[in-house]
Amino acid sequence: MSNFEVSNLKVNYRKNPLGIDDLYPRLSWWIITEIRGFIQSAFQVQVANDHKFFSEIIWDSEKAESDSNVHIEYEGPALQSRTRYYFRVRAWDDQGMVSEWSEPAYWETALLSVDEWQAKWIAASPSQQENGADPCDYIRTEFSIPDNVVSARVYATSLGMYRLYINGIPADNTLFNPGWTSYNKRLQYQTYDVTSLVAAGNNALGCIVGNGWYKGYLAWEGKKDIFGEDRAVLIQLHITLSDGSEQIIISDDNWRTSTGPLLMSELYHGETYDARLEVEGWSSPGYEDVKWERTILKDRPDTSLIAQENEPTRIIETIKPIAVITTPKGEHVLDMGQNMVGWVRFTVHAEAGTIITLEHAEVLDLEGNFYTGNLRSAKQTVTYICHGGEVETFEPYLSFQGFRYVKVTGSIPLDQLLEQFIGCVIHTDLEQTGNFNCSDELLNQLQHNILWGQKGNFLDIPTDCPQRDERLGWTGDAQVFIRTSAFNMNVVPFFEKWLKDLAADQEENGRVPHVIPDVPAAGYGSAAWGDAAVICPWTLYQCYGDIRVLKTQYPSMKAWVEYIRVQGEDENLWNTGFHFGDWLGLDAKENSYVGATPKELIATAFYAYSTELLAKTAAVIGKPQDALKYEALHEKIVLAFRQEFVTPNGRVASPTQTAYTIALMFDLLEEKDRHRTAKMLADHIEENGVHLTTGFVGTPYLCLVLSRFGYTDVAYQLVLQKEYPSWLYSVIQGATTIWEHWDGIKQDGSFWSDDMNSYNHYAYGAIGDWLYRTAGGIELLEPGYKKIRIQPQIGEHLTWVDASLESVYGTIKVTWKKQNEDSVEMHVLIPSNTTAEIIIPTMKQDSILESGTPIEQVISLSRVEQISEGQKLMVGSGDYHFTFSIS
Repeated sequence: MSNFEVSNLKVNYRKNPLGIDDLYPRLSWWIITEIRGFIQSAFQVQVANDHKFFSEIIWDSEKAESDSNVHIEYEGPALQSRTRYYFRVRAWDDQGMVSEWSEPAYWETALLSVDEWQAKWIAASPSQQENGADPCDYIRTEFSIPDNVVSARVYATSLGMYRLYINGIPADNTLFNPGWTSYNKRLQYQTYDVTSLVAAGNNALGCIVGNGWYKGYLAWEGKKDIFGEDRAVLIQLHITLSDGSEQIIISDDNWRTSTGPLLMSELYHGETYDARLEVEGWSSPGYEDVKWERTILKDRPDTSLIAQENEPTRIIETIKPIAVITTPKGEHVLDMGQNMVGWVRFTVHAEAGTIITLEHAEVLDLEGNFYTGNLRSAKQTVTYICHGGEVETFEPYLSFQGFRYVKVTGSIPLDQLLEQFIGCVIHTDLEQTGNFNCSDELLNQLQHNILWGQKGNFLDIPTDCPQRDERLGWTGDAQVFIRTSAFNMNVVPFFEKWLKDLAADQEENGRVPHVIPDVPAAGYGSAAWGDAAVICPWTLYQCYGDIRVLKTQYPSMKAWVEYIRVQGEDENLWNTGFHFGDWLGLDAKENSYVGATPKELIATAFYAYSTELLAKTAAVIGKPQDALKYEALHEKIVLAFRQEFVTPNGRVASPTQTAYTIALMFDLLEEKDRHRTAKMLADHIEENGVHLTTGFVGTPYLCLVLSRFGYTDVAYQLVLQKEYPSWLYSVIQGATTIWEHWDGIKQDGSFWSDDMNSYNHYAYGAIGDWLYRTAGGIELLEPGYKKIRIQPQIGEHLTWVDASLESVYGTIKVTWKKQNEDSVEMHVLIPSNTTAEIIIPTMKQDSILESGTPIEQVISLSRVEQISEGQKLMVGSGDYHFTFSIS
């Protein structure tokens, strides 16, 4: 029997996905063992329709000689619709030993052809929206089934946002379906396993439909109906019986519709719910719906339908308020203790007609009063009108808020507010993969704020903020934060979905909208924003080693670079068009949002960077001619950058922190000029009192560049700086998420502005990348962390760091702790089937012990080499415990 096992089986990064339409799903697994240096030499995958005996094998890879255990593409016969496929895996080590078969996992296909949709698009009668009212639609039908049901699946989507019910019970716990895509080009549908919810005899199916992103208010111009004017649903229920026959229930004009208690639901404005209008049993069998109207048919092509791609949105956790505040104005305000995204669930016992109003805000003002100025036109208000009689519990249905504080108006006794309210934290259900802790509690709070900023803004798409009249998928914010996000969570399906929408919304000439999905009010084509088309796919490939995202996005990547190339008179410079520049840079002129670094310098720098990444992508996916073409173009752009923005003696002509940073980050300077420029950057920071002046463009790369060129001490000082402007300034001010502005709350307690001042805006949280890679020392050498570098920068500022990442191969972990001024203890975990180089920062090789043994006597260390940074150890997988001297 082998002493290793195969576990953690996934399909397209997900465990047992239900309802996918990928014809060639990718299979991955971990290998668990205490053996050091484990390398897989071969694997075998079997796919079958039964999970107990695998008696009907559909595909058997047989023994495949390969050291890969991630992204193994299914190569069996064509998959069938609405079918569950089980798979199991076993692996061989490099000594020829084979593991036991893994526990089986599965995936289930959805509808693989649009021809399989028999359902019709149906909508409520226009009369339900008369007189300026816009209540949500309640739609229902009944059906009868025998008692020999084997399985039941609902396939459903909507134009708008819907909640599905079977026999009075929610079909599952997912929210805000069908999600936000470029609806007229790509419309997701969901798959629900409702086998346990249907019963022999009469059954009912119902749904509530609201505006959502499809036709609700979007952006800041007060416009709605961006994607369409009419709500509608498409629902198809398949019931499989024990004799193999099937019963199909489809949406058609025999379904019935009415309004109900949900009188208004808008993502920005909240909801109004009149419990007196509740219709008992409306989604259960036996309800008398003769007074309901018949639905009407809607004509819409189904070619844009795609199965759910991203993980769904759910209530992920709940938090209780920590205090009830009576403000100077006499208002009663709940403090949730955390700036969160979601809604409040509350319980009330009051007379019929009693109105309970909840207003939501992120901060209190200088006097301690409830403040909503930064919400702009977004009302973020939930109004509940009591039914009366018994205790009532309510939470919103189709809206969410961004808030820490909740102003409660209505007849709820003050002493009951803490007990009767609970915050429901809602975001895309992404698996958390990273952890970072250290000896500095303020830095730990910063990491907490970064993570919670990601939670709040990763709600089906990567948004810029979750509270005001915006909440859009800004491309620039996404690209600067994506590397940090990939440490914190498994973000591949999330970004794959969003990037497909980017490609769908990209114009024919390659220009990329500022926000994805495209909302025309936002605009198009800025450097560092549109470059998300190239940077995001490449970052996913680097972090997860999956070539498919590059192949899928390559036409979009290439189109963006070509769009830039044909701008202006010189194809090697980008000095035309609109650009955000170094957005919110602190060196901006008075009353300007744009930092001092010239826009054309930034644009050309990102043009060079995207072109370089495009050339690398072409090489990876097997397009050598394109690779050569864009390598040559990149060289020309770099030369043009030097001629235009670098003086003859090698100085960056614009002496700003952002200009220095991106010139160095993107290798735009001659080798001989780079270290001098890095010193100029460090000097600039120190001359500024160890403060940064960078905005959205420079900040993500600033500390990475400092550490790369030997100024990690300056980077630590920047990160640990407590005075404004700094990352910790907001922490000291009580922030629990990342602010949009360095001075969102000024030192005198006043606000930066009402116009554009989010307190949950993840862009500056990109410093998390540096925390993991430099303070934690976790760096990749090959895509997907197939080969890893462990090199924590141990300075005088921290006494210990504990960082970990669950990579596609397994858990990578680094914990270092100073035992005293001279000695450090370091624990390193390297996952199976990978290798690593570990840099021990000491010149005293004889001081290094591994598990108490001198390293030269440790057999599992394949090589020790002295380098300028210390001792480089070449190791295989395993659990290592080092002690060494740093004096």
